[in-house]
Amino acid sequence: MALRMILKDSDPVLFKKCRHVTKFNERLAELLDDMKETLQEANGVGLAAPQVGVLRRAAVVLDTSDPENIKHVEFVNPTIIEAEGEQYGPEGCLSVPGEYGMVRRPNKVLVQAQDRNGNEFIFEAEGLNARICCHELDHLDGILFTELADEFLVDEIEDEE
Repeated sequence: MALRMILKDSDPVLFKKCRHVTKFNERLAELLDDMKETLQEANGVGLAAPQVGVLRRAAVVLDTSDPENIKHVEFVNPTIIEAEGEQYGPEGCLSVPGEYGMVRRPNKVLVQAQDRNGNEFIFEAEGLNARICCHELDHLDGILFTELADEFLVDEIEDEE
């Protein structure tokens, strides 16, 4: 496993739509392992492949539904197949350091995806988990939260300087 550089919002790769993963092999496993390590090192809650320069439909998120058992979930070729409710709250991004904005998201989503071996599964996410999933899947379509935010938040510490 290795840490990968997280691209910043000025990088054009972040605005491109990702291609589907068709080969479930050691390279994919290495990418997912590297993404988990990079996510952990960056203290983030989600990381999509384009954020580390790979234009493939893959993402890793933290499942925070059980605070006693927070774990990584790997999504390959994910699609939101159902969404309901609405939540409105702050978001940030490892690719947009220091910026936060208020974004509307579904309160609950069902994500259909494949694991690193190509096996299909469905992941149910609610609240913060739904927000994380939507945010990371947007990355796979070249969309950053800054394009969706209707209000940006100012860091109070920066404001005092």
